[in-house]
Amino acid sequence: MYFEQAGIGNTEKTLEIAFRYARENHVQHIVVASTGGHTARMLLDRFPYESFNVVVVTHNTGFKAPGEQEFPDDLRDELTAHGIKVLTGTLVLRNLGTAIKALTGGSEQDLVAATLRIMGQGIKVCLEITAMACDAGLVPPGDVIVVAGTEKGADLACLIKGDSSNRFFDMKVREILAKPREF
Repeated sequence: MYFEQAGIGNTEKTLEIAFRYARENHVQHIVVASTGGHTARMLLDRFPYESFNVVVVTHNTGFKAPGEQEFPDDLRDELTAHGIKVLTGTLVLRNLGTAIKALTGGSEQDLVAATLRIMGQGIKVCLEITAMACDAGLVPPGDVIVVAGTEKGADLACLIKGDSSNRFFDMKVREILAKPREF
């Protein structure tokens, strides 16, 4: 499915596509990006997460401002009370590369991230959060349904053969389930 435009208005449909595909194809692991909580809240309120291993991945603390976490603490508590894992960790294609870029003007991480954005911000995020979830041991290497977005909300879902960040280039985008045409 292709959306004409990227954005938050596609979140519900993107999650619907991801959960339907996971159910129909017996994929047990679903990883979802959520920065401020909109996508995680919709997931919790409207989708049958109970029969899946669901991991919500947030930005790292300090992403926007030193010491600040964008994801609401009360929502984190509610998600974990319902058996949904919440991962806040170092973004694979950001932190050290961003520090190096400030000093030198570029980094290998920035090059990889920019190349992946050719297919859309969501593809980069999907690969990144899959590696993070594998790094944390929250999903095993193998098939994972991953949901992310261009800015706010979710507008991209895909099936990824996931692996840890040290095996980043062994990961494969197997299928794109939903994606915006314009991003």
